[in-house]
Amino acid sequence: MLNLILAEENELVRIGLRTIFKNSDVQIIGEASNSRDLLSQIKSFKPDVVLIDYTGEGFTIDVIPKALTISSDIRFVAITPMQTGQTLVHALKSGVRSYVKKDCSISEILDSVNETFLGKKFFCGQILETIHKEGIDVEELSDSEFNCEPIVLSGREIEVITLIAEGYTNVEISEKLFLSKHTVNTHRKNIMAKLGVKNTAGIVMYAVKEKHTTPNKYLFSTE
Repeated sequence: MLNLILAEENELVRIGLRTIFKNSDVQIIGEASNSRDLLSQIKSFKPDVVLIDYTGEGFTIDVIPKALTISSDIRFVAITPMQTGQTLVHALKSGVRSYVKKDCSISEILDSVNETFLGKKFFCGQILETIHKEGIDVEELSDSEFNCEPIVLSGREIEVITLIAEGYTNVEISEKLFLSKHTVNTHRKNIMAKLGVKNTAGIVMYAVKEKHTTPNKYLFSTE
């Protein structure tokens, strides 16, 4: 029997999740409506999996690494409304193994918990689309150190991001910013590491989201 804790601030959502797991091999051993309750229940009940909406009132993302210090064997499945690639990166770095949306199918929610219990990763179709579109390397992130601090980019890095998103090559960027090509390459690598992306498309998505450029201005770099 798989022992599960529901970490969800909304009672109606918890009722719905209880119904989903009612006739399965999953036993719900606890329900937490905030981070403090969750940590307390983890100490008492030792769950196999926690299904969590860390975006809900009463929760923060840093409850996950705190919980893992109590029991490193716990596996977390995030279930939230749609999130940006940047937010997904933050969650995966924190210790989330699998990720589904609240409007995913019942079978996907069931599979996410069961597959995660077996030591696998599971992402619903909509989350997978975001991961692929933004070039997120899930395996690499699983080995990354979690940091609760927000992503901070320097003014120079923002300049480089903007030019990349507008289609300039590394050589052209170096000429525009009076930098060596090596320095531009270094900035690009640092930017990708900070954003948790693996390709130019991920940088472009971030630049558009943060309004450093507009969707109709950029072309992908061929560098």
